[in-house]
Order: sequence, then structure tokens, then C-alpha cells
Amino acid sequence: MLDFLWNLGSFIVALGLLITAHEYGHFYVARRCGVKVERFSIGFGKTIWRKVGKDGTEYVVAMIPLGGYVKMLDERVEDVPEELKDQAFNRKSVWQRIAIVAAGPIANFIFAIIALYFMYLIGVPSLKPVITSTTPGSAAAQIKVNEPMQVTAISGQAVRNWEEVNLALVGHIGDDSLTVSLAPLSGLQGLDTDTRTYTLDTRQWRFDPEKESPITTLGLGVYRPAIEPQIALISEGSAAANSDLKVGDTLVAINGQQYTDWQAFVDIIQHSANVPVELTVRRNGEQFAISVTPASIKNSDGKEIGVLGVSPTQAQWPENMRLQLEYGPIDSFAIAADKTWQLVAVSFKMIGKLFTGDVSVKNLSGPISIAQGAGNSANYGLVYFLGFLALISVNLGIINLLPLPVLDGGHLLYYFVEVITGKPVSEKVQEIGFRFGAALLLMLMSIALFNDFARL
Repeated sequence: MLDFLWNLGSFIVALGLLITAHEYGHFYVARRCGVKVERFSIGFGKTIWRKVGKDGTEYVVAMIPLGGYVKMLDERVEDVPEELKDQAFNRKSVWQRIAIVAAGPIANFIFAIIALYFMYLIGVPSLKPVITSTTPGSAAAQIKVNEPMQVTAISGQAVRNWEEVNLALVGHIGDDSLTVSLAPLSGLQGLDTDTRTYTLDTRQWRFDPEKESPITTLGLGVYRPAIEPQIALISEGSAAANSDLKVGDTLVAINGQQYTDWQAFVDIIQHSANVPVELTVRRNGEQFAISVTPASIKNSDGKEIGVLGVSPTQAQWPENMRLQLEYGPIDSFAIAADKTWQLVAVSFKMIGKLFTGDVSVKNLSGPISIAQGAGNSANYGLVYFLGFLALISVNLGIINLLPLPVLDGGHLLYYFVEVITGKPVSEKVQEIGFRFGAALLLMLMSIALFNDFARL
């Protein structure tokens, strides 16, 4: 219940900020173009806060925080007194109307830059993208790794951490090839920094973004600190919690077989659902035999597996693999703008690949997934929440630019037709477009909601 409330609260804060930024873009440019704004509303439905400004605009916060709007004086909607007609939206030039409509999505891109600016100004703890192996038979199998290598670029785009590697790889879903640039890890065992670039054949590269990582499916073996056989955590209410196991116990053997590595231990546990196993552990210099029965759960494929409820101790990350992405006031702005551009480019690529079939509609996410993302990022701290806000803000801006008549992009389409033809699109054509756009948008939202519920 607490997780639900935290996710909901984070979602409302995130959506409120993004909607405010978007609508303020429309509001600001409309006012500069001499349009009278009658209402600025964040949310829909019943009003929970209201104030009339000196400018005559009614500022409202409504009950349902799933959108917002700026109501402008418009003769197409209502009768306008003669003395106010020059302040009506429909009386403005086509280029002014284009500026007012485009200002919303542009404000979302500006908001993303601001969020990322403060994120980089505060500093983001991160990890260098270091690989220690490649998977035989994978797209990356041609890369021979004899020592830890750092990924420095994907298809010429510089990358500094695993998040940037992931973002760059996602943009290549459905492509025939990509390049990976590697250099020996700086400062490790006195290695030099010669960069080597490999062209990978990705025609057979397929993966489910919801379940698999593009990094591992490509065949890159991510460096991870050694896992030690000492129990670091026991989950409350788990099979381990109901046994004699304790935090700090060192695993020695399972069912009489010597402990070798954590993955082998996990494999045995997963194949022992509801079947007692005997663990030999060392505690305070003495060895004990403890019987425990792993609980049974179903994995994402619907298969029944055993779960013990323990986590191992992991060695510390080496200092030369840690990275602090922190910059000064000027550099932070340049890097934030560049990162926003990358997010915009990848988002447009994904939309294109959604229509070509390279990306499945199963990957569409709705409000439930966004709420979970908001809560998870907020859990990690302010800098991660800022990064999440930037990502969603970019996506909100791009979605609104889609040429669907119910969205900003649809209005812009009509206005550009007016620029080319010299006359407005007919009311009949606009009405047909609005109906088609509403139906398509409703279908996409339904798919996204279905996907959300399927992931729960």
C-alpha cells in the first residue's frame, strides 16, 4: 500500500510539472501574440483551487491530474464582443497560431533541458561501461576481450555510462548493423588507451525490451564485482526467514555439493520448488547443516521456480570503474541540451520503428508504468527523478507533435496546409480528422493500458 501511495504521489508531482510546463508554453506565447487567455487549467473535472489574476485569466487546479488546457478567446467556440475580437485566437495570423500551438511541445523540450541541467549540476553517480567478455554466437562474438575493455562509442556516438550505452543501442533496433568502439580501461594494470572499433551484424538481433537488456542480448558481457558466498540480506516472510539461516552466514555446500558460485546455487534453488534442500553454512567459525524448503512462484514465462529469499554480499566496485557525471554551470547546459537532443532522436526513431514493425506495440507504456517509473526514480533520489522527468517530458512533447488532429501536431498540420494553400482547411475536413485522430489515440491508449495491466 505504501509503494502504491508513493508511486501515485510521485506520478502526480511528475505529471503536474510536465503539464504545467506544456500549458505554460501555449499560455506564454499566446499572451505575447495578443490573444486573451480566459482559463489556464492544470487537470480536468472538479475545481479544487481557483484564482483570477489581474490579467483576467482564471487559473485553476482541477481534480483529475491527467492533462490540462489553456482556453483562449476564439470566435469558432463562442460569441466574442466586438471590442475583444482583435484578441481572439482565430483572428491571429497563421504563423502566430503555429507559434502558439508549437509552444507547448517546445516548452516540454526546454523543461527537459532544465531538468537535465540541474541533474548534471548536482552530479550523477555512475559506472563506466566495462565489458569482460562476449557471448559465443552473438552479434558481438567477433570481439575478443582479453582484458577489461570500456565501451567508448556506439556508432560514433560517445557514451560515458551504461545508461547511455543502453539508449544508443535501443535506437538501433531493427538496423542491419552498428559499430562498437572499445578501449582498454584507463588506469587498469597500466594498459594503454588504443581504441578499436568493430562493426556488428545485427540483422538477427532480436530481443524483448520489457524482459531483456539490449546490452546482454547483443552479447556484451558486463563487468560485475565478484559475488561472495556470504548472505547479505534475508527477505521478510521468505523461506529463508522461516528457517535458521542468518545474515552473515557463509554458504559452504548445498545438498552435499561444494558451493562454487552464486549462479550455480541459484539454479539448484530454482529447481527445488517445495523440495527441502540442505545447506551447509559457516557461522562464527563453526559449520551448521540447515534444512530449508524453497517457496514456489511463477516466473515471467509462467514456469514454476523455487525461491529462497536471500541475497549475497557483493564486492565493492573498483574506483577506476566509478564515474561522477558532474559539471559546471556552463558545461551542464551544453551537455543537457545534447542529451535532450539524443532523447528526441531516439524517441522519433522508436515511433518510426513502431510503424514499421521493428518495435512491437507491446512495448507501449501507459500511466501505470509511468507511475511505477516515477516512484522508482524518486526512491533513488533527486538526480534520478530529474532524469526521469526529462525523459517523460521529451516523450510528452513528441507525442503532442504527432500529426493527429486531436493533438498539437494535428493542428500544426492544418495550419501548414493553410500556409501552402493560402486558405484554412474546411470545417468538414477538420471534423473528419478530429474523429479519426480521437479514434486512433483512444486505440493507442487502450493498448498502452492493456500492456500496463499485463505487466502487473
